[in-house]
Amino acid sequence: MSKIIETTVYRFDELSDAAKEKARAWYREGGFDYDWYDSVYGDFQQIAEILGLRLKTRAVPLLGGGTRQKPCIWFRGFWSQGDGACFETFYSYEQDAPHRIRAYAPKDAALHGIADTLQAIQRRNFYQLHAEASHRGHYYHENCMAISVARDSPTCQDVTADAEEIVIEALRDLAGWLYRQLEYEYEYLTSDEAVDAVIAANEYTFTVNGRRFG
Repeated sequence: MSKIIETTVYRFDELSDAAKEKARAWYREGGFDYDWYDSVYGDFQQIAEILGLRLKTRAVPLLGGGTRQKPCIWFRGFWSQGDGACFETFYSYEQDAPHRIRAYAPKDAALHGIADTLQAIQRRNFYQLHAEASHRGHYYHENCMAISVARDSPTCQDVTADAEEIVIEALRDLAGWLYRQLEYEYEYLTSDEAVDAVIAANEYTFTVNGRRFG
């Protein structure tokens, strides 16, 4: 025989503090099944272009058939050994990159330093350096980037003694910068303030102990 069971449900702001914590935990566990990092990736692509990087792309399938090109950027995070971010790219000199990066991100000293470092080593090599970075291994952090550096000299001059090390370190520093931005974004999206706002906006309801209803 069927039964009718009545349950009283509550809006998030009607819950006790303990029930709110349980409701937040429910959202954090399943609320990130979307590409929440897209805005960080988009910002990074703009920065990469300013610095002279041409990110490699890969084809990803679409639900309706066909494919689209997606930049070769990866990360894993945020609290385990081996976490980090990396990317695949071609790099060459980009004129006025230090000035342009300051216009784009005026308060980001880390980016300013990377741009200045690349500018200085390019100057010592007559702006002829180019590099390629590819992912290797099973992890996704800056040391998983295999980076080769060469010089496109019409007189076959080799790179200066320090050029390879400096370019490699700058590109890996940029991967570290990207990871920090992803971490900041995730910490913001999972903060109590942000989670509470999403739950309220979606008008989710809960039982008295904070269990999601329905």
